[in-house]
Amino acid sequence: MIPNWDNAYEIYKDLFKGHRFPLAFVDLDKFDRNIDYVASTQKETGKTIRVASKSIRSLELIQRVFEKGGGVFRGILAFTMEEASFLIDNGMDDIIVAYPSVQPGDLKIFAKKVRGGANLCLVVDCLDHLRLLSAAGQKADLVFNLCLDIDMSYRPLGKVSHLGVRRSPIHSVDQALELARAARELSGVCITSVMGYEAQIASTNDNYPTQFIKNKLIRLFKKQSVKELSHRRQMIVDRLKSEGLCLSVVNGGGSGSLISTGRDDSVTEVTAGSAFFAPGLFRYFHEVYFEPAAFFGLQVTRIPAPGVITCQGGGYVGSGEVNANRLPWPVMPRGLQYLSMEGAGEVQTPLKLPKDCRDLRLCDPVFFQHAKAGELCERFNQLYLVKENKIIGTTSTYRGQGHAFL
Repeated sequence: MIPNWDNAYEIYKDLFKGHRFPLAFVDLDKFDRNIDYVASTQKETGKTIRVASKSIRSLELIQRVFEKGGGVFRGILAFTMEEASFLIDNGMDDIIVAYPSVQPGDLKIFAKKVRGGANLCLVVDCLDHLRLLSAAGQKADLVFNLCLDIDMSYRPLGKVSHLGVRRSPIHSVDQALELARAARELSGVCITSVMGYEAQIASTNDNYPTQFIKNKLIRLFKKQSVKELSHRRQMIVDRLKSEGLCLSVVNGGGSGSLISTGRDDSVTEVTAGSAFFAPGLFRYFHEVYFEPAAFFGLQVTRIPAPGVITCQGGGYVGSGEVNANRLPWPVMPRGLQYLSMEGAGEVQTPLKLPKDCRDLRLCDPVFFQHAKAGELCERFNQLYLVKENKIIGTTSTYRGQGHAFL
């Protein structure tokens, strides 16, 4: 499904006339429909959905997901211990910090929040993590709840291939058992959860326009990967339980794999984050569809040549591998393209106009989507909130509240 960018451009252009650019906004009608859609993906499975806060990075919008989505949304997948502390201080609970850190400052935060009654858990994937956390737990006279992170990458050719992200070194059943047994021998820690992020499924587009053969090949690869990782995850969970571990959570997946991960019997919950903003890199999935809901706008400040405009700012490049898809996606007006020698610049961004493009003048807006989701909020202190084609207010980002957690 392709959005009606032409109609949307006229609406947003009129809406933000006279406002200062650059600016960012969230269309709440689309955001809310994404919440409803994400909830619907688990209607038959009965799985709950954990919200990946890094993909939103606005307290009010995170709260909105839980308020609008109801009981199917349960818990948060945070990205740092500092962020988890901030969320707990603002009434959130049931938080798994999905990226390990055992620096002293984070261990102090962990102890403080657990002592205060927070339901807080930290991901681990090696013996050194366990030992440092065990020492900190004993020192604080606490037991830290830990989540064992399992590598869900696909290795059809064994160790010579690795299709997925480089996260945990724990890939096999034996490796998971070895670490779980080590944890059982240590005081001050307890493994209560397991997670595994199948990035090669959840973040790989497989429904590109006009790329039929490529889509078929990617879907075939995904099907084989899902089959392998589901079997392996089930074996790991079964063996851990046979060792006496009481696993309250088995977390899996991401926005792009809500359907396939939800079908995995070993999983108790799935994760969604990018689905709510639906940025540029989360547009072309075969199994799921999300409505683009978060945008930023730049003003036209120069017209250096016929068929070319220059916007102020715009160098908001997404993290990850370096390629054109990590640049912001110019979506309104339709058909704008970067100049290959300049791309998206720190202080200005030139764009080529398509032949059928409307006339753009100085101070006219150009609207973009960030390639990633929450990273947009690292560039803006506030987001305008749009509902029923009206600006109904603003909300602060983490940055706007004075926080930069990474």
